[in-house]
Amino acid sequence: MQKRLLLNSKHFEITISRLCYQLIENHNDFSQSALIGLQPRGVFVARRIHRRLSEILNSEKILIGDLDITFHRDDYRRRDIILPSETKLNFSVDDRKVILIDDVLYTGRTIRAGMDALLDFVRAKKIELLTLVDRRYSRHLPIEPDYIGIQVDTILSEKVKVYWKETDGEDAAWLITEK
Repeated sequence: MQKRLLLNSKHFEITISRLCYQLIENHNDFSQSALIGLQPRGVFVARRIHRRLSEILNSEKILIGDLDITFHRDDYRRRDIILPSETKLNFSVDDRKVILIDDVLYTGRTIRAGMDALLDFVRAKKIELLTLVDRRYSRHLPIEPDYIGIQVDTILSEKVKVYWKETDGEDAAWLITEK
Protein backbone atom coordinates (compact mmCIF):
# COMPACT_ATOMS: atom_id res chain seq x y z
CA MET A 1 0.00 0.00 0.00
CA GLN A 2 1.28 3.45 -0.94
CA LYS A 3 0.13 6.70 0.66
CA ARG A 4 0.46 10.24 -0.62
CA LEU A 5 -0.40 13.20 1.59
CA LEU A 6 -2.97 15.52 0.00
CA LEU A 7 -3.57 17.86 2.95
CA ASN A 8 -1.55 18.18 6.14
CA SER A 9 -3.03 19.84 9.23
CA LYS A 10 -1.82 23.33 8.23
CA HIS A 11 -3.23 23.09 4.70
CA PHE A 12 -6.37 21.51 6.11
CA GLU A 13 -7.14 24.65 8.13
CA ILE A 14 -6.20 26.95 5.24
CA THR A 15 -8.58 25.02 2.98
CA ILE A 16 -11.42 25.25 5.51
CA SER A 17 -10.87 29.02 5.82
CA ARG A 18 -10.82 29.50 2.04
CA LEU A 19 -14.07 27.57 1.69
CA CYS A 20 -15.62 29.79 4.37
CA TYR A 21 -14.69 32.97 2.54
CA GLN A 22 -16.13 31.55 -0.69
CA LEU A 23 -19.36 30.78 1.15
CA ILE A 24 -19.49 34.29 2.62
CA GLU A 25 -19.18 35.76 -0.88
CA ASN A 26 -22.36 33.93 -1.92
CA HIS A 27 -24.35 33.79 1.33
CA ASN A 28 -23.39 37.04 3.11
CA ASP A 29 -24.68 36.76 6.71
CA PHE A 30 -26.28 33.30 6.26
CA SER A 31 -29.69 34.58 7.39
CA GLN A 32 -31.33 32.70 4.50
CA SER A 33 -28.89 29.76 4.40
CA ALA A 34 -28.15 26.56 6.26
CA LEU A 35 -25.24 24.12 6.41
CA ILE A 36 -26.12 20.42 6.35
CA GLY A 37 -23.46 17.76 6.80
CA LEU A 38 -24.07 14.32 5.33
CA GLN A 39 -23.63 11.46 7.78
CA PRO A 40 -21.26 10.01 8.64
CA ARG A 41 -18.12 12.01 7.66
CA GLY A 42 -19.61 15.13 6.09
CA VAL A 43 -20.71 16.29 9.52
CA PHE A 44 -17.07 16.81 10.51
CA VAL A 45 -16.53 19.15 7.55
CA ALA A 46 -19.82 20.94 8.27
CA ARG A 47 -18.91 21.51 11.93
CA ARG A 48 -15.48 22.85 11.03
CA ILE A 49 -16.99 25.16 8.41
CA HIS A 50 -19.65 26.28 10.91
CA ARG A 51 -17.11 26.97 13.65
CA ARG A 52 -14.85 28.97 11.31
CA LEU A 53 -17.77 30.92 9.78
CA SER A 54 -19.02 31.78 13.27
CA GLU A 55 -15.56 33.15 14.12
CA ILE A 56 -15.21 35.15 10.91
CA LEU A 57 -18.73 36.60 11.00
CA ASN A 58 -18.83 36.86 14.81
CA SER A 59 -22.23 35.18 14.72
CA GLU A 60 -23.90 32.34 16.56
CA LYS A 61 -26.91 32.37 14.24
CA ILE A 62 -25.60 30.22 11.37
CA LEU A 63 -27.83 27.15 11.06
CA ILE A 64 -26.22 23.72 10.93
CA GLY A 65 -27.67 20.24 10.76
CA ASP A 66 -26.77 16.59 10.20
CA LEU A 67 -28.55 14.47 7.61
CA ASP A 68 -28.68 10.67 7.65
CA ILE A 69 -28.91 9.19 4.15
CA THR A 70 -28.78 5.49 5.02
CA PHE A 71 -32.19 4.51 3.67
CA HIS A 72 -31.87 6.71 0.59
CA ARG A 73 -28.71 5.00 -0.65
CA ASP A 74 -29.10 2.77 -3.68
CA ASP A 75 -26.90 0.10 -2.07
CA TYR A 76 -28.31 -0.08 1.46
CA ARG A 77 -30.05 -3.44 0.91
CA ARG A 78 -26.83 -4.97 -0.36
CA ARG A 79 -24.99 -4.31 2.88
CA ASP A 80 -24.87 -6.91 5.64
CA ILE A 81 -25.15 -4.47 8.52
CA ILE A 82 -27.14 -1.27 8.31
CA LEU A 83 -26.36 1.22 11.06
CA PRO A 84 -28.32 4.40 10.48
CA SER A 85 -27.02 7.64 11.91
CA GLU A 86 -29.10 10.43 13.38
CA THR A 87 -30.65 13.27 11.43
CA LYS A 88 -30.49 16.54 13.37
CA LEU A 89 -32.38 19.35 11.67
CA ASN A 90 -33.73 21.62 14.38
CA PHE A 91 -34.88 24.20 11.86
CA SER A 92 -36.90 24.39 8.66
CA VAL A 93 -34.99 24.31 5.38
CA ASP A 94 -38.10 25.49 3.54
CA ASP A 95 -37.19 28.46 1.32
CA ARG A 96 -33.57 28.45 2.50
CA LYS A 97 -30.39 28.06 0.52
CA VAL A 98 -28.93 24.77 1.69
CA ILE A 99 -25.26 23.88 1.44
CA LEU A 100 -24.91 20.08 1.49
CA ILE A 101 -21.48 19.16 2.81
CA ASP A 102 -19.48 15.95 2.47
CA ASP A 103 -15.83 15.06 2.93
CA VAL A 104 -15.14 13.25 -0.38
CA LEU A 105 -17.07 13.40 -3.65
CA TYR A 106 -16.50 10.26 -5.69
CA THR A 107 -19.31 8.70 -7.74
CA GLY A 108 -22.02 11.19 -6.75
CA ARG A 109 -24.31 8.52 -5.30
CA THR A 110 -23.98 9.78 -1.73
CA ILE A 111 -24.90 13.29 -2.82
CA ARG A 112 -27.91 12.00 -4.76
CA ALA A 113 -29.03 10.15 -1.63
CA GLY A 114 -28.49 13.34 0.38
CA MET A 115 -30.68 15.35 -1.97
CA ASP A 116 -33.39 12.67 -1.81
CA ALA A 117 -33.26 12.66 1.99
CA LEU A 118 -33.35 16.45 2.14
CA LEU A 119 -36.33 16.65 -0.20
CA ASP A 120 -38.24 14.31 2.13
CA PHE A 121 -38.33 17.19 4.63
CA VAL A 122 -39.31 20.20 2.55
CA ARG A 123 -38.42 22.12 -0.54
CA ALA A 124 -35.25 24.16 -0.25
CA LYS A 125 -34.91 27.39 -2.20
CA LYS A 126 -31.58 26.20 -3.59
CA ILE A 127 -29.18 23.32 -2.90
CA GLU A 128 -25.43 23.76 -3.27
CA LEU A 129 -22.65 21.24 -2.69
CA LEU A 130 -19.42 21.69 -0.78
CA THR A 131 -16.83 18.94 -0.66
CA LEU A 132 -13.42 18.89 0.98
CA VAL A 133 -11.95 16.51 -1.63
CA ASP A 134 -13.27 16.12 -5.17
CA ARG A 135 -12.21 12.89 -6.85
CA ARG A 136 -12.60 13.85 -10.48
CA TYR A 137 -13.18 11.42 -13.35
CA SER A 138 -15.11 8.89 -11.29
CA ARG A 139 -18.70 10.10 -11.45
CA HIS A 140 -21.58 7.73 -11.99
CA LEU A 141 -24.04 10.64 -11.83
CA PRO A 142 -23.85 14.18 -13.29
CA ILE A 143 -23.12 15.89 -9.96
CA GLU A 144 -20.50 18.61 -9.52
CA PRO A 145 -19.61 20.59 -6.39
CA ASP A 146 -20.09 24.34 -6.07
CA TYR A 147 -17.29 24.62 -3.50
CA ILE A 148 -14.17 22.44 -3.61
CA GLY A 149 -11.41 22.15 -1.03
CA ILE A 150 -9.03 20.27 -3.34
CA GLN A 151 -9.39 18.26 -6.53
CA VAL A 152 -7.50 15.05 -7.09
CA ASP A 153 -7.39 12.82 -10.13
CA THR A 154 -7.70 9.20 -9.09
CA ILE A 155 -8.00 5.75 -10.59
CA LEU A 156 -10.21 2.92 -9.37
CA SER A 157 -7.48 1.28 -7.27
CA GLU A 158 -6.96 4.50 -5.27
CA LYS A 159 -8.94 5.76 -2.30
CA VAL A 160 -9.07 9.08 -0.54
CA LYS A 161 -9.14 8.93 3.25
CA VAL A 162 -9.82 12.03 5.34
CA TYR A 163 -8.71 11.92 8.97
CA TRP A 164 -10.21 14.17 11.64
CA LYS A 165 -8.58 15.31 14.86
CA GLU A 166 -11.83 14.60 16.70
CA THR A 167 -11.93 10.89 15.84
CA ASP A 168 -8.61 9.96 14.24
CA GLY A 169 -6.16 12.10 16.20
CA GLU A 170 -5.01 14.21 13.23
CA ASP A 171 -6.31 16.41 10.44
CA ALA A 172 -5.09 15.06 7.12
CA ALA A 173 -6.23 13.82 3.74
CA TRP A 174 -4.39 10.94 2.10
CA LEU A 175 -4.49 9.30 -1.32
CA ILE A 176 -4.06 5.56 -0.74
CA THR A 177 -3.11 3.15 -3.51
CA GLU A 178 -3.84 -0.51 -2.95
CA LYS A 179 -1.37 -2.87 -4.60
